[in-house]
Amino acid sequence: MKIAILSQDPTLYSTRRLKEAGEAQGHQMQVIPYLRCYMNITSRKPSVVYKGSPLENFDAVIPRIGASRTFYGTAVVRQFEVMGVFSANESQAISRSRDKLRCLQLLAREGIGLPVTGFAHATEDIDGLIETVGGAPLVIKLLEGTQGIGVVLAETHQAAKSVIEAFRGLDANILVQEFIKEAGGADLRCFVVGGKVIAAMKRQGKEGEFRSNLHRGGFAEKIKLSPEERSTAVRAAKAMGLRIAGVDLLRSNHGPVVMEVNSSPGLEGIEKATEVDVAGKIIEFIAKNAAPGKTRDRIQY
Repeated sequence: MKIAILSQDPTLYSTRRLKEAGEAQGHQMQVIPYLRCYMNITSRKPSVVYKGSPLENFDAVIPRIGASRTFYGTAVVRQFEVMGVFSANESQAISRSRDKLRCLQLLAREGIGLPVTGFAHATEDIDGLIETVGGAPLVIKLLEGTQGIGVVLAETHQAAKSVIEAFRGLDANILVQEFIKEAGGADLRCFVVGGKVIAAMKRQGKEGEFRSNLHRGGFAEKIKLSPEERSTAVRAAKAMGLRIAGVDLLRSNHGPVVMEVNSSPGLEGIEKATEVDVAGKIIEFIAKNAAPGKTRDRIQY
């Protein structure tokens, strides 16, 4: 097969591993910086052009779209879909998962466990918004934040009011969520491929840090999921329409709750913690399922 990896940086661990795994399985792999592509949008012969030449005869693409480049990145993925090329994650599913509010609403519709979450535009009733999620301590998140940036733990009611007023004063969209204290600064990253959890790790934040992101000093270890946790991760990926996803869970007193569904999950942490060949399993899934024009996104929101 001829497979394109849509990535801005060929030196990134995830990009390198996917390329190596594909070549090891006998596929022709090419890394394409999607921001340097342009599109010929026509009903006669649509194309994606890179360095002046149309990108032709690809059987599949693997989108590795940065969060800050979602708009243009998904446009390139969508153009490949128009051309009948199989995408490991479809453009609509990527956009759906990147909109944190929309993501939570879809998960709630499917009855999937979530932290109690509030969302508001006006600041006239901040007290009511805070009480919606059970009061302080609570977590305040920027809708546009990634990798733990724009996430604040407010330990008192007054601190929460001050942070919310500050963010809204900057016209920033925020979510307010209950603080899952019993998680102890740890979360579970479940890597879902083709409707199955192929690897899972526990990420523990450093002492005094409620965020468990590895690049913030946290550490990871292999973890055995409960049947409920495994089912929650698979259902969350399915609710987004994602074939490949990193689903982040917290262990709460009322069962697993989903914090985020990531459409371009990193491979380094999960492969090193679990010793699972995640990249290889992604390539195997694509080789088994890729077919011209094979789209399955039927989610109506």
